[in-house]
Amino acid sequence: MRRIIEPGTLDQWYVIDPLIDIPEGPKQHRLLDADIVTRRSGDGTIVATLAGTREPLPTRQRYGYLWLSLGSPDRDVLPIPEADESDRRHVLCGAISVRSSGLRIVENFLDMAHFPFVHTDILGAEPQTEVLHYATEIRRDVDEVWATDCQFYQPQAALSATDGIVTQYMYRVASPFVTILYKTCPNAANRWDVICLFVQPLAEDLCRAHPVMFLIDDQSKLAELVQFQQLIFLQDRIILENQRPLLLPLEPRAEIPTRADGSSVAYRRWLKEKGIVYGTVRRVA
Repeated sequence: MRRIIEPGTLDQWYVIDPLIDIPEGPKQHRLLDADIVTRRSGDGTIVATLAGTREPLPTRQRYGYLWLSLGSPDRDVLPIPEADESDRRHVLCGAISVRSSGLRIVENFLDMAHFPFVHTDILGAEPQTEVLHYATEIRRDVDEVWATDCQFYQPQAALSATDGIVTQYMYRVASPFVTILYKTCPNAANRWDVICLFVQPLAEDLCRAHPVMFLIDDQSKLAELVQFQQLIFLQDRIILENQRPLLLPLEPRAEIPTRADGSSVAYRRWLKEKGIVYGTVRRVA
């Protein structure tokens, strides 16, 4: 019997597959320990239901993906204005399975301190390992976590980069399992490259991660862009699957943060405020 999931998790929008991977006829999916069936009709309409039921679930088609909710979302799928800019490359990077909490995956995405040690000679390199002070906030008007004024020296900040640069970053957590990175664009000084991570929690400790990019890059081959992003994420997967516990602790003393962990602290505080339990370590009485 599937346990009751709190509204803070249930009422979110989740990516379950790229639209191009959903065929006509039924296809099985997994989300939050539930079995989902999708069916595409000839006009492109996609209906999703819980397995064994006929009542359609709320769905949206955005950014090349099918999104759905098992609850009753009080707002639409997050806006990404850059996705509508005609000169951007829209790069779907595939789905990567990770044996970890989806919340751990989002938190890892926010972490700059691991760049020199996990993504050596790409996103960082010794001896330049310091994470400089940056600002974090919970933006109450949109109910999102943001980290701004982030910067880090990177030997190869993007596939199109030809030299090492100090890369400017902004992080945005739009929902507990959806996060976005805005970073220096090597090809347009006054614009950001946008890298999104949509996490599909299959279970509390098993997820599919869907990276997608909206880039100013008309030179690189699509396969090379996908390969570059997958390399980065597969390096992260090794770390994520070896973290203990696999679920995310929310108690302040469970893991001791450093100055570099400001975004993690804000994210965990926000999750607690929202009453998120799924994917976290429950306190034993």
